[in-house]
Amino acid sequence: MKRIFTTQAHKKIALTGYFSLLIFMPIWLLILNPSDGLSPTLSIVIFILPLLFPMKGLIQGNPYTYAWSNFVVMIYFLHSLTTLWVSDSDFYWAILELIFASAMFISGSYYAKYRGQELGLSIRKKKD
Repeated sequence: MKRIFTTQAHKKIALTGYFSLLIFMPIWLLILNPSDGLSPTLSIVIFILPLLFPMKGLIQGNPYTYAWSNFVVMIYFLHSLTTLWVSDSDFYWAILELIFASAMFISGSYYAKYRGQELGLSIRKKKD
């Protein structure tokens, strides 16, 4: 199967989605539409802090970090889908979050796969 994007293109797309989430989430949750029931400190802890954990490895291009950071990005994927379901007033903000999270997830997965192959990394098969 022919690749549509190069490994480095996937890295750039994933990083764009990542940094977009990192910038967009505090703007949305603290400025554009702050929650009545959630304190600003709790918003930061829940929605910004998890994104900081994989930052170093993502910038360095570590395929392992790209792979496990997909677990972190699922928080934002699920948050956006839940918001789309329950809040008509946040529709456009939730769509943006979904786009950023999807870009990071999809391109991050492909980057981890292709870069891992380039480095000769593989998942060990279970011995019989």
